[in-house]
Amino acid sequence: MTIRVLLADDQALLRSAFRVLVESEPGMAVVGEASDGAEAVRLAKERAADVVLMDIRMPGTDGLAATRMIGADPDLARVRVVILTTFEADDYVVEALRAGASGFLGKGSEPEELLAAIRLAADGEALLSPAATKGLIARFLAQADTAAPDPVRLARLDALTGREREVLVQVAGGLSNDEIAERLEVSPLTVKTHVNRAMAKLGARDRAQLVVIAYESGLVRPRTE
Repeated sequence: MTIRVLLADDQALLRSAFRVLVESEPGMAVVGEASDGAEAVRLAKERAADVVLMDIRMPGTDGLAATRMIGADPDLARVRVVILTTFEADDYVVEALRAGASGFLGKGSEPEELLAAIRLAADGEALLSPAATKGLIARFLAQADTAAPDPVRLARLDALTGREREVLVQVAGGLSNDEIAERLEVSPLTVKTHVNRAMAKLGARDRAQLVVIAYESGLVRPRTE
């Protein structure tokens, strides 16, 4: 199945470069380009996009607001957003994840990394596998969440079984289903079932939101080293 990609960036040159890269990859197609967040939301719906590559800083409606709009629209429930950013400069990454982004990627990433990110997002995975990315997310969460755990989030965890909680902790650590299966000595299919049930019970769109819930509830504490 072809992955339908929407490009949202206010720089036409970058959009052109991303288009060339995406359309050179078998199984992917660019279905539209947007120069601001409002246009990105509109085109995501009109063009039935699977993945939106979203610049977080755009004039007018920025990428963060657009991600919130996509996350709140039931008609766009299947759309996955990958935030394109510069890690050091953007303090909005956590908010983007809370709003429903499936992850984030640096604009200086290698082409292969960008294409892999699109595939991961289309498959419902979070872009949390590389150790550096996990560390960054933990650092941002530590900076943003110095207060007590969110009691609402914490209460929602009561719906999970003991095994689902255990799997959620591993997901928050950025482990893949295969890695979790090996650690817990179960099958990858069993892990996938637990992950899907946890997502349904917690109202999470994908694994990235599971990670945010795990941190905000206090189930997992971010590393500060």
